[in-house]
Amino acid sequence: MSTEANKDQSKILQWASKDGEFRRQQSTFRDFIEDQENAKFAAEPDRYHLYISWACPWAHRTAIVRALKGLDKWIGLSVVDYLMLDKGWKFSSSEECPGAIPDNINNAQHIRDLYFKANPNYEGRFTVPVLWDKKLNTIVNNESSEIIRMFNTAFNKYLSKEQAELNYYPEHLQKEIDQVNEWVYDTINNGVYKSGFATTQAAYEKNVYPLFESLDRVEKMLEGKKYLVQDTFTEADIRLFTTIVR
Repeated sequence: MSTEANKDQSKILQWASKDGEFRRQQSTFRDFIEDQENAKFAAEPDRYHLYISWACPWAHRTAIVRALKGLDKWIGLSVVDYLMLDKGWKFSSSEECPGAIPDNINNAQHIRDLYFKANPNYEGRFTVPVLWDKKLNTIVNNESSEIIRMFNTAFNKYLSKEQAELNYYPEHLQKEIDQVNEWVYDTINNGVYKSGFATTQAAYEKNVYPLFESLDRVEKMLEGKKYLVQDTFTEADIRLFTTIVR
């Protein structure tokens, strides 16, 4: 890697606060696709497009639910290059980067282009996933946990009976799923970032010990069974998997 590229990469990785702690930015776009004809973002075939990176566990979870629910017929997909430099995630051809899918909706060169198209005054980080509305030309949502909930139910009327009946957030398990998600998110999903991006020893130790304690907790929970919540495959498993597999 060139000296200039090294400088660009170092800028990207300077995500910790002055005290050495990594603090995740709150997602900005938080609208919902709804199964109602008069909704601002109504569930419609071929209206929405998903932007992800295979390198990102948060984006990966949305790709998994999209595939499991058979939404690839209704929601398009673009995949950025795995390499992130000074302008953030960029789009490349599949020849330039295996697995990449260019943006054939907005012809963006970088994910940041989408954020500025949705909001010219945007000042936050340019993250994936991004769920885009082709009808209103804007970002619907960039919070992965909410996108997978939309994918779970909003498009059921367009799906086969078998796919529509797949439910990764069933009502009778929601309380338990939420409880598992809460500590898995804090200490594992985000814990790897809080440990990996810490720039002081104190910040690292503050987060790495809870991370490994939670990994031990998960291991005990899965003794003799496949899934986290009442041995049922739910979003809790998907959310954990995309971090664990990395």
